[in-house]
Amino acid sequence: TPSTFTTAGSGTTNFNVPSNANAIHIQQAVAGGGGSMNGLGYDKGGGEQGGRGGGSGAYVSDKVFTVVGGEQLTAVVGTGGGAGSNSGFNYTASASDGTTTSLSGASTGSIFSLTGGTGSSYSGGYVQGPLATQTSGQGGTGTISTSLSTGTTVDGINITTFSSGRAGSFNSGGDGAEGLPTGGASYAPNCGSDNCNISGANGAASYNGQNAGGSGGGSGSSGSAGTFGSGAGGGGKEAGGNSGGDGEIVYRFLRIA
Repeated sequence: TPSTFTTAGSGTTNFNVPSNANAIHIQQAVAGGGGSMNGLGYDKGGGEQGGRGGGSGAYVSDKVFTVVGGEQLTAVVGTGGGAGSNSGFNYTASASDGTTTSLSGASTGSIFSLTGGTGSSYSGGYVQGPLATQTSGQGGTGTISTSLSTGTTVDGINITTFSSGRAGSFNSGGDGAEGLPTGGASYAPNCGSDNCNISGANGAASYNGQNAGGSGGGSGSSGSAGTFGSGAGGGGKEAGGNSGGDGEIVYRFLRIA
């Protein structure tokens, strides 16, 4: 009978595969999301800017991997990147990156390694102009070993029916996503006159778009934090960014016939 789902603790934890199990079902796992930057104000520069969103972490959802009964597994759960800020009028700064989530076995070797989303950043700006060039946080990358695409447990459960993870579909996994706005560095989000109102941009969603990123703050309001590996939302004009969502690993053991 499959074991109940267990959530791995924060940081690094070790646990053993039950002796009669030969597979592990990863319901959901994700790396930490990237933090976001605060919004900027340009009293003499002729424009105002909101902060950009952080990137999301790489993920695994409803994948089943072969393991060895009795072996020790090591899980590392990543954390979300912290919010960035500028000191005084230094408009070159970066929010922190999310950290890696991974799972490996003493006999099996690496099962997956998921890197975190990066933090958003800006550079080259100053209170009297020019506007800062902004870059959204980028998605993390997933290195995932071969999982089972078919199979039935000894008590008759077809593993292709597994779809309870956050991505909502069997055998799902891949890279994270870029925070908003996408498409490369630019001044955006910005408005073109002194003391105009501008909001921050949203953080990247995690789990293939199924778990929303943090929301960008309205003008004068901070962005919101990411959740479950999503990126943080950027701050509105002259308001703070936030932290990316922490990673997670949720698993159970099975025996495949």
